Amino acid sequence: MKKISTEEAIKHLVGTAVDAYAQGFQSRHEAEFDNPDGVINMKIHNVFIEALGKEIQYYTALVRSLDSSLGGMLEKLAINIAKLNFEVHKNVEGPLLPEQTQNIAEILEKYKRRTIRPTIADYQILRKSSKFDKTLTKRHDSDYYLIDKNSNSHFLIELKIGGDLDNKKARSEKEAILEQFAILSNTLPINSDIKIFFATAYNRFGENKPWKQERVKQFFSTDELLIGRDFWNFVCHSENGYSIVLDAYRKNSHLIKEALDSIKQTYLG
Repeated sequence: MKKISTEEAIKHLVGTAVDAYAQGFQSRHEAEFDNPDGVINMKIHNVFIEALGKEIQYYTALVRSLDSSLGGMLEKLAINIAKLNFEVHKNVEGPLLPEQTQNIAEILEKYKRRTIRPTIADYQILRKSSKFDKTLTKRHDSDYYLIDKNSNSHFLIELKIGGDLDNKKARSEKEAILEQFAILSNTLPINSDIKIFFATAYNRFGENKPWKQERVKQFFSTDELLIGRDFWNFVCHSENGYSIVLDAYRKNSHLIKEALDSIKQTYLG
């Protein structure tokens, strides 16, 4: 039996994900056509949009649904791709000490007041914990907790598809991932390789252009960012990962376009 390459496996995963997404998106919205509580029908009650005409009303509702559901598909796709090269977990569980919680709060307050700029060195203090009671545990759901078995490296990744966060959300995301870092530091061997990242599926400012989300950069250092191309290269474990994923997506994107045309015909005739 012929063994397929990692690149072929990635392309297959992308094609399968797009096909399933297109079919699901189409069937869901068409089935809800006569349902007043359907996704599109529930989003058409803005009287100020309604005044612009039925077609604009439909498109604004559809685009919001498309944007959110497409993001969910990309998150699941990235997880499945990561499984080709990493051991993938969706949570972190273990002891978290009061002193570590206090250290995290102090670090975040300095970021908030802009008295320091974020660096990886800031939270290495979380590794230096005293003895703890292993019966006192905390569980954190994680977007991606990846383990590279070859290097025995551990990666905690917080993914936001477009990376658009306000200050409060950016702080809470950093707090959660620092707590996960502390838990792993308490449960893994001393000096284990643990890295944290904030990631986006695309660069909302344009690929290869500077990423200017200052609200995120107030709490995450440049070394903690995986933006667009860097994220896909990372989960694909390849410097060409982004190109492989995007090319495969574009080749299969006609399936989504066909689904959108069918939905439009159902709602607008």
